[in-house]
Amino acid sequence: MVLAAVVYLVPTFVTELPQAWKDYLPSQRIHLGLDLQGGTHLLLSVDLQKAVQNSLDQTVEALRRELTEAKLNADSVTRRDGRIEVRVPNSDRAAVTDLLKERFPDLEVTGSQTQNGSVNLDLALSKREERRLREFALDQSLETIRNRVDQFGVSEPIIQRQGAQDIVIQLPGIQDPQRAKDLIGRTAVLEFKILSEAADPREVAEGRTPPPAGTEVLTGVDTERVGGRAQRVQYLVETKTLMTGEVIADAAVRPATQLEGPYVALELNSRGAKMFEDLTAANVGRRLAIVLDNTVYSAPVIRERIGGGHASITGSFDIKEARDLAIVLRAGALPAPVTIAEERTVGPSLGRDSIRQGVLSFVVGGVLVVLFMLVYYRGAGIVADLALVLNMLFLLSALAGFQATLTLPGIAGIVLTLGMAVDANVLINERIREELRLGKTARAAIEAGYERALPAILDSNITTFLSGIILFQFGTGPIKGFAVTLCLGIVSTVFTAVFCTRVVYDYLLAYRRLQTVSV
Repeated sequence: MVLAAVVYLVPTFVTELPQAWKDYLPSQRIHLGLDLQGGTHLLLSVDLQKAVQNSLDQTVEALRRELTEAKLNADSVTRRDGRIEVRVPNSDRAAVTDLLKERFPDLEVTGSQTQNGSVNLDLALSKREERRLREFALDQSLETIRNRVDQFGVSEPIIQRQGAQDIVIQLPGIQDPQRAKDLIGRTAVLEFKILSEAADPREVAEGRTPPPAGTEVLTGVDTERVGGRAQRVQYLVETKTLMTGEVIADAAVRPATQLEGPYVALELNSRGAKMFEDLTAANVGRRLAIVLDNTVYSAPVIRERIGGGHASITGSFDIKEARDLAIVLRAGALPAPVTIAEERTVGPSLGRDSIRQGVLSFVVGGVLVVLFMLVYYRGAGIVADLALVLNMLFLLSALAGFQATLTLPGIAGIVLTLGMAVDANVLINERIREELRLGKTARAAIEAGYERALPAILDSNITTFLSGIILFQFGTGPIKGFAVTLCLGIVSTVFTAVFCTRVVYDYLLAYRRLQTVSV
């Protein structure tokens, strides 16, 4: 066990490991938390209600399609906040109800109203389906953010759920929180739309002309080819989305040319390639707006049918912005918007000071404890000190093996563990000393000492362990870090203080013929 613990700890203290070690032996080091090496802490709140509304929008489109295929004439199918209103002739009510039960089992009819030969049906998602959508949206957001952070190149990030709709993100070493927020919080909904020339977009944006039916004004940034001056531009686009970013297979940054900056090259999957080819063939001579999160990035003129499944996004961004854009497109879109609920930036100097002070206090305290045990318990103190060393070795190797993150509260948990380990050894030595005073032999005193000390050791450690479990279950961030080291430390303490020291005494009694105990 000692050899295995050392193997697990080597990567933590040796920076350059040989390739053979990385191939066959553990190579993960103890992770340092945000408070020890600095970085960015973000708490994101996912708008789960928006995810439910997006699902309702898709259900509306599917419902219209199913009613048309069933040759049922619906006067209107619209979404109103968290419900769907369907207006159909009263004569078709039974057929529509049967279609809803068969094709849309997750929709429930919550009300109906008959008026002038038509009936209005109020539909809502079942509670179970709404709960499933919220869970799915949160899990998908977590996975998308994890993919973006991985491609961002952050080592050892912490990304985990917190509560019903929040996600905690800790990015060690990241001192540019704004770039991290722009990358992680971007919804990244990519849409391809056709520009409309039915009206002047500036007049529509300023309210001097009503927007033509089926159009909307979006804003973009246009950069002059000569001079490179960027200015905000309004575009009048058709509201109908011809293609979305779901068909993107890959996205990569391409270097700048003489007149244009870097751009993002898109590779579409087979379905997207066919859709893009049909889209460009049907709109030759018109401008195609490439819209990301309701912002027009580029609007090139379609010269000819474009096959092969390749497209590009140009815009007035530098190489860093183009790289971040490619990352979010590769990682996929978030299922719902997210907002920054909490933001903290921890400087690396604080972490270095914490590590230095923590190590200094640990070394000074440990040396004093070791000297005290040697002076006060003499030979038994050596056995107790051996148990303390093994305790720290097993605890740190467990942190490395379980990929736990060591935080400042975690160091406090280690110090508390050290104190409990000393207490357990003191209990055992004092009981042995009492038995020796009664005139018992070394073997009888050791057996009686362990037997009398064990209930007290187990009682205090089990209650503390249960407290650590509760802290881990209901705590967050630093509290969990403290709970992890505390629980691992207690298990290690009981093992080394009770089992390992007893093995040493049994060895001395059996093979060294121990006659007296120096305690």
